Amino acid sequence: MYAFDLKAQSWSALDAAGEVPPPRVGVTMTSVGATVFVFGGRDKDHTELNELYSFDTATSTWTLLSSGDDGPPHRSYHSMVADGEGSRVYVFGGCGNAGRLNDLWAYDVAAGRWEELPSPGAACPPRGGPGLAFAGGKVWVVYGFSGDAELDDVHSYDPATGKWAVVDTTGDKPTPRSVLCAAGVGKHVVVFGGEVDPSDLGHLGAGKFSAEAFVLDTDTGAWVRLDDAGSGHHPGPRGWCAFSAGALDGRRGMLVYGGNSPTNDRLGDMFLFTPLLA
Repeated sequence: MYAFDLKAQSWSALDAAGEVPPPRVGVTMTSVGATVFVFGGRDKDHTELNELYSFDTATSTWTLLSSGDDGPPHRSYHSMVADGEGSRVYVFGGCGNAGRLNDLWAYDVAAGRWEELPSPGAACPPRGGPGLAFAGGKVWVVYGFSGDAELDDVHSYDPATGKWAVVDTTGDKPTPRSVLCAAGVGKHVVVFGGEVDPSDLGHLGAGKFSAEAFVLDTDTGAWVRLDDAGSGHHPGPRGWCAFSAGALDGRRGMLVYGGNSPTNDRLGDMFLFTPLLA
């Protein structure tokens, strides 16, 4: 386990204690305050997993919170996000034991229990590698891969009403893609990169990746392409990154770490993208 200090711009290795998760890939993480939550993934034998762990960054201690029948079914390459209040952690979609999924679950941080939420139904096909963000009080599902094709649809879930909606978007929208970076910044969903044409080798290969960034205004449903191709610090095309909303010196945006390159090389660089949002 490693930590990156945004202020000092330096890495440090953590001596983690407690119930440390075994190695896995296709896992997702999100944070609530000083606690990191980790769910699911796939082990060395390609077995889908469904444990939920927490990591206390103040004490460097892991805790197993749920496993087995307690919580969402086993999966990998899903998406995970915390709400704006830090009361719930959401898990959506991914690759399960019987195929791709489109179910939504919420973990109540205070109560320590899972709840299966209403399904979006056929309007939102099962998918892996979807973008998932919390913005404007709602959960947003952005794109993903159905198993047959990259998708370009957007859906929202309103926790206040328990209702799903298909979002008709306008503007300069991204082309279909999956394994993209997505983060909620205020009322906006910021997205970057992703795989626009999958590899014939599936998860073992590198398809065609994007280096584009876009923002979705959740009030209007309008997409805007954020053109910063001339920036000397542009990450370049990639997918399968680690990412989250972040801030530095009052500038809010999206943190992007690593990922897979068009040459199938694993990356280890980090960027903070802070677009000007209306």
